[in-house]
Amino acid sequence: MGKAKSRKLTILHSNDLHGDFFPKEKDGVESGGLSRLAGYVEKTRREEENVIYAIAGDMFRGSVIDSEFCGLSTIDLMNNLRPDVVTIGNHEVDYGFAHLLFLEKCAKFPIVNANLFITINNSRVFMPYINIDVGGIKVMFIGILTEEVLASTKSERIIGTFIGLEDAVREVGIICDNYRTTRTDYTVLLTHIGYENDIKLAKMLNPDWGVNMIIGGHSHTFMEEPTVVNGIPIVQAGTGTGVIGKAEIELKGDNGGVESFKWSCVPINPETAPEDSIMSELLDSYKTQTDTKYKRVITRWARRLTHPAREQETEMGNLYADALADEASYDVMFMGSGSIRKKEVGPVIEYQDLVENTPFDGAIHMLEVTGEQLRRIVMHLMRDDAWVGETEFYQVSKNLRITYRKSTHTLESLTFKGEEVTDDMRIKIGVQDYHFKNFTDFFGVPVEEVSKNMKPRVVATSEQNLIMEYFSTNDGLDAKVDGRITVLD
Repeated sequence: MGKAKSRKLTILHSNDLHGDFFPKEKDGVESGGLSRLAGYVEKTRREEENVIYAIAGDMFRGSVIDSEFCGLSTIDLMNNLRPDVVTIGNHEVDYGFAHLLFLEKCAKFPIVNANLFITINNSRVFMPYINIDVGGIKVMFIGILTEEVLASTKSERIIGTFIGLEDAVREVGIICDNYRTTRTDYTVLLTHIGYENDIKLAKMLNPDWGVNMIIGGHSHTFMEEPTVVNGIPIVQAGTGTGVIGKAEIELKGDNGGVESFKWSCVPINPETAPEDSIMSELLDSYKTQTDTKYKRVITRWARRLTHPAREQETEMGNLYADALADEASYDVMFMGSGSIRKKEVGPVIEYQDLVENTPFDGAIHMLEVTGEQLRRIVMHLMRDDAWVGETEFYQVSKNLRITYRKSTHTLESLTFKGEEVTDDMRIKIGVQDYHFKNFTDFFGVPVEEVSKNMKPRVVATSEQNLIMEYFSTNDGLDAKVDGRITVLD
């Protein structure tokens, strides 16, 4: 009897689309856009056999089309993109958990997550896994979410998730032991926990569970080749619609496992992807509805400002932190770097730019900290995890200056209004609502301890109102990286 013929499986994947619906042009070259992404997926489905398309979380946020319709428009667009399986990202809960469950009912694609639970009866919120049969090949997808979702659902006590990776690993084992059978040809973890946590996860997996691949998201990691850990390739396709991940897998014909694995990140542009006319028409209809409201000029900055990375002081970070601290009752604004969504904006600023660049709204809280507590906060923010996208990082207003040396883990200088911070100083800080609700975890000092200095209070009900007013009444604004956060190696 001759050797059984191998079977080919193709898995396409995206992550962290974040409302990146329209193509961008740089140096005369067009890149991305949901219409071409849909065109590439459909082209691959036509031309190749046994194709599955997966999305590893964070479809929402980043576009006024998304925010104006509270994600319902995004679900409509995703229904036209037709993924075969999706997992939940942390931004899927931005409009509230009850609303997410409504959006799930509107989705025409399966959503999987294994470690999100209703705490009252310990029942799962979503299907933990799905078995997809494509051309007789049976592929299992298991969804795993970042623990960061807890931060967004702190007020919703009925929702919980496994906090540690160890618990998530245990859940993967339970699903594989109970639902992975000899008829399962390939097993994929579809995660939204970040690249570094994917590596930790892979190291902890029992080889007998048969996990073949991890498709990740959350950390927006662009990869040129897979990272193989514990025999498991880990892949991620950056962010947005400018690229798509493509895994080409040859399976042994006798159900004996993987014969070959090839992965690449494919650019989405006019050369690689045709436009999908139905998706283009749908996008145009939404854009027509939002343009009237959002295509109005608010102000003009002196030049185009940048926010290239979260884990460093940036031009836009300084501008926004100073805007929120302008004429404020607190001394220093700590603005979450992740609140700023775009890498560059300006010089002409439309209402749409402001909403898309800082889409989150909420109260501003004022707390008072001692100099000693502020030092502990800064040391916590500068810990090693900060440099691999595993923690919250902050942009600070102009009154504060930080100099930190990574190699020795030392805070070499911390000044307030030009003076070195002493332990007995009292400094009022402003923080956004999301960060206040998670103050102990994000800042490393118990909120109960800080509250003994002064009862925290709301000093503004809407950060969007502050930002909009500041920019609309100040023309020609400029900002530079001026040494507020200096990190030495």
